Amino acid sequence: MTEHNKKRVHWLLYPFWLIWRLVIWIIEATGRLIGAVLGLVLMIVGVVVSLTVVGAIVGIPLVIFGFMLLVRSLF
Repeated sequence: MTEHNKKRVHWLLYPFWLIWRLVIWIIEATGRLIGAVLGLVLMIVGVVVSLTVVGAIVGIPLVIFGFMLLVRSLF
């Protein structure tokens, strides 16, 4: 049987801990947003590049990579 150990924050340090958690949440949300936008841009560029037969060699993997990045950012 494993015991779930929660780290307790001393009451004097609690406001600093809350600020730190807020900063971490903002950085995570910003990273997800940037990843989603970058994935969407890569998908659009991949579709535009793959309109030519020669560009399809680069465009199709670009669309796949953009889609994978977008899915990873959303979930």
